[in-house]
Amino acid sequence: GNIGGEDKIREVADAVKRNGVAVRVGSNSGSVEKSFLEKYGKNEISLAESALKNVAVLEKYGVENIVISAKASSVPLTVATYRYLHKKTDYPLHIGVTEAGTKDSGIVKSSVGIGSLLLDGIFDTIRVSLTCDPIEEIVAAKRILRAVGLETDYVEVISCPTCGRTEYDSISLAEEVEKITSGVKKKLKVAVMGCVVNGPGEAKDCDIGIAGGRGYCMLFKKGEIYRRVPSENAKEEFIKELNEIINGQND
Repeated sequence: GNIGGEDKIREVADAVKRNGVAVRVGSNSGSVEKSFLEKYGKNEISLAESALKNVAVLEKYGVENIVISAKASSVPLTVATYRYLHKKTDYPLHIGVTEAGTKDSGIVKSSVGIGSLLLDGIFDTIRVSLTCDPIEEIVAAKRILRAVGLETDYVEVISCPTCGRTEYDSISLAEEVEKITSGVKKKLKVAVMGCVVNGPGEAKDCDIGIAGGRGYCMLFKKGEIYRRVPSENAKEEFIKELNEIINGQND
């Protein structure tokens, strides 16, 4: 690792025990010892065993409050490594795809890699690594947790990709709804659907939704249409009713 020789590791171990803190033992695909690469090749086994070797050194000096990470910029390698570690050790795992890239491409890689492990139940803590404002890493991490059902206290907005039956600007409305609900801490499901043919039925589990027709839009709750409004007023009326639900005035 980057600490130095075993005498330095002993100093770290003594400090960890003295202060009662946890220590994260990490390896990544660029720091695997040559001996492991020669023995196993460049794969999940060499990456995982490299981390486990460093764990063993800390254990030698009485440190057991350990969290393990073993990351790569490759999604398949990262996922395979954590699955291997999950079978080999009971220590907590800090998961993530390292050096995932810029915001757009990095979110995709992190979502696939971290999401796969979350669905497998292989995780204790997570980190999204992006080349952008660190705040965006937190936003992405929370969205990944929401996508796999590990965070539920938020407003989920579903919307269809639109088709030839769409008669109103559902795209801008969906974006507006996401924006105004982004910070709301309430379990709620909202639908912005393109047409009344499929919209209410496909979104029948939503607390409130809107679907468009020619010159009008239908508002519905749990798939049941309860109001018809002219298209030109639809956005304003829908957001008004949505805000009433958020504020507990029209549950």
